[in-house]
Amino acid sequence: MMNLAQPESAIAPARINIHVVRVAAAIGLAALADWLFYDEYAGLSVVIFAIVLAAVSLATNIDAIDRRRLLPAGLILITGLVPAVENLNALSLAFVLVALGVAAAMLTNHGFDSLADRWRALRELYLFAPFRLARDAVGALNLPGISSGFAVWIVPVLMSCIFLGLFASANPLIAKWLSAASLAKMTANLSLPRILFWLLAISLIWPFVYLRWRRRPAVADAPAVVATEFLSTATVLRSLILFNLLFAVQTVLDVVYLWGDAALPPDITYASYAHRGAYPLILTALLAAGFVLVAMRPGGPAEQSKVIRPLVYLWVAQNVMMVISSILRLDLYVQTYLLTYWRVAAFIWMLLVATGLVLIVTRIALQRSNGWLIRLNLLAVVLTLYACSLSNFVAIIADYNVGHSREVTGKGVNADVNYLFSLGPQALPGINKSPRLREGDWTLVASRDSLVDRFRRETASWRAWSLRGWRLRQYLDEQGKRAAG
Repeated sequence: MMNLAQPESAIAPARINIHVVRVAAAIGLAALADWLFYDEYAGLSVVIFAIVLAAVSLATNIDAIDRRRLLPAGLILITGLVPAVENLNALSLAFVLVALGVAAAMLTNHGFDSLADRWRALRELYLFAPFRLARDAVGALNLPGISSGFAVWIVPVLMSCIFLGLFASANPLIAKWLSAASLAKMTANLSLPRILFWLLAISLIWPFVYLRWRRRPAVADAPAVVATEFLSTATVLRSLILFNLLFAVQTVLDVVYLWGDAALPPDITYASYAHRGAYPLILTALLAAGFVLVAMRPGGPAEQSKVIRPLVYLWVAQNVMMVISSILRLDLYVQTYLLTYWRVAAFIWMLLVATGLVLIVTRIALQRSNGWLIRLNLLAVVLTLYACSLSNFVAIIADYNVGHSREVTGKGVNADVNYLFSLGPQALPGINKSPRLREGDWTLVASRDSLVDRFRRETASWRAWSLRGWRLRQYLDEQGKRAAG
């Protein structure tokens, strides 16, 4: 008689790939987050998401759960959710995050005992663990050769996309080229903010879906751990090659159109090209400086590479050029729309950024420590602030705005006298140069006289004396004598 029984190995259930389950769970939770939060006002949705996240985290980490702590962890989670049920604000959201983190650590982190352990667990879960997503996603492929080759391109490609987006917002030519590209047409229905939302959501969700902990990592070593994992020598080399090529496009465009006054396409005005990009380009330079500091950490393998060093020097030089172009852009903008306090501050900030970039190159060339770099940057900031404390920016702004206004030069915009009066008495020498005063604008004359009276009242006592105030009083007395004569 034929034996119809199958062997035990044939009827044993196939083992579910836990990596696939976790990836599917993370995507599902990201979809839930999109439905609950994207372009919506948050409230009870935060509580619902926290409960679902806790349940999914429990299911995907079931083998690591300490079942004896289920009850206290559940009570902590419920307690943390109550304020958000009452009203969602910054404080109640903080309680939700802390409750989620504490509950997760209690159940899966067996070293979770002291207050320091709890702080360390929360810091790791919310600050460092989200950066594991890219490495874990590559590791889930289980293809060592392909994984290593793919992993070293993650940082270069992602940062290149960020830089390209900043360049597109700063440079209408690049924006035009991207809009004309077939890739832009293919992704016309995709929203960049929504894509970034999904990436951020999955990065924050992943540590809960795959809970694991380092044992007592040193706080000082945490940035180095992240840098070691994501910025290997191969990654830095590929990043610098891509970044230099990408920045070269922006540099060449600035040389041709901003410095060389070449003719732009008919649908792009010179004003839009010159005025559009000062602030995005400064943000780009700051991101570049941060990358160099992390990648070229003292004693790291990238800093010792004879191939990487010249690429770093070239890239920083392009960043310095970009900052100088940003200063020129802002100068052209000020020539049209005149000065304000914020525009003066932007000029100073750009000079400090350029100084910081040069100091980064100096640190690498001289093989100095990051402490040396921090001290010199602090010295540059202190000296700049000291020089600013000695500068009469009110008088500079007023004098510039009146001297470059439409009333005086016949081009640009009219001086905003209301803004100048709001600056205070030190603006009086500049205001007195306005043609409207000479033409007998009685409203302006009355406002000027009121500002003079205010200054004399404020400085009537010797206690209010200052050298700047004394110089203004001498000027006003001289003006009064001329008017009387």
